[in-house]
Amino acid sequence: MIEDARVLRDDFIPAEVVHRDPEIQHISRVLSPLTEGQPAETLIVTGPSGAGKTCLTQFAVDRLKQEVLDLHIHYINCWQNYSRFRVLYRILEGLGKTVDIHRQSTPHDELIERLQTYSDSHSVVILDEADQLQDTAILYDLHQLPHISMILIANREAELLARVDERLSSRLVGSERLEFSRYSDDELVAILRKRAEAGLVSGAIRTQELETIAEASAGDARAAISILRNAARTAQFEQAERITSSIVSDSIPDARQEIHQKNLDRLTPDQRVVYEIIEEAGEITPSQLYQQYSTEVDDPKTDRTVRNYLSKMTRYNLIAAEGTSHDRRYKLA
Repeated sequence: MIEDARVLRDDFIPAEVVHRDPEIQHISRVLSPLTEGQPAETLIVTGPSGAGKTCLTQFAVDRLKQEVLDLHIHYINCWQNYSRFRVLYRILEGLGKTVDIHRQSTPHDELIERLQTYSDSHSVVILDEADQLQDTAILYDLHQLPHISMILIANREAELLARVDERLSSRLVGSERLEFSRYSDDELVAILRKRAEAGLVSGAIRTQELETIAEASAGDARAAISILRNAARTAQFEQAERITSSIVSDSIPDARQEIHQKNLDRLTPDQRVVYEIIEEAGEITPSQLYQQYSTEVDDPKTDRTVRNYLSKMTRYNLIAAEGTSHDRRYKLA
């Protein structure tokens, strides 16, 4: 059943993409100065989860790397690398310059100075989930380095820029913007068909089943691919000749649980505390939540930061918000 399992991974970057030509052209145009040895403008990419932001950005950057010698690409997921130190360390690690760096104890200024010394070639730094950064000063650090071009990926620009100071905000005003929308069902079917053709045996799944997956995914390509992967795994285990409608139906809740657990596993320590408070309370107001959070952590973040956490976790379907801004309550999704 499965011929190439890599194709069924949500982080797989395909050799060709469908239904996102304008977005790819936009990213390529923004990065085009790099082909002439010049830095590119900062690009802010926004949109809902599963809209293709990460995949398409990496696709466009990989294609650029085929045209430009001595171009370094640094992809950093800020959900795992949320501190200023971790981002700087990951970039230097990509350059192979971390041998004598003592984790966490090396001053930030020294790391930035090191980056300045390696300015003989350009780097593109992709900060995925950039709204997860605990210290947005790192954006200012990187913006000051002329040999580094940044791509910031987030769900919403407002949450990304909510905590930046005025000196950085004024510099990001002129940044390029690209907003992704959710996929339609037909677009998801086309994406799934490409994945099935590349990763499964011929005739493994019919259009009817692909349409069922697309409909259940609500415009989220990551969810659609997860359902297809679970269905293919089940069909292979059962030694079925193809992926049937019943296999797809059984795979939908499994895929949703898989996505839910992945999102839960990547919460930062502070976000995990917030989640567990909601879990224990069953239902809680923002003020009650922040008061309890402040007593449970040694160095609590600001109320605005915690509200950003709540917004982020709501969009990833970990928690649910009910009521208006005046009587809002949170509970587990």
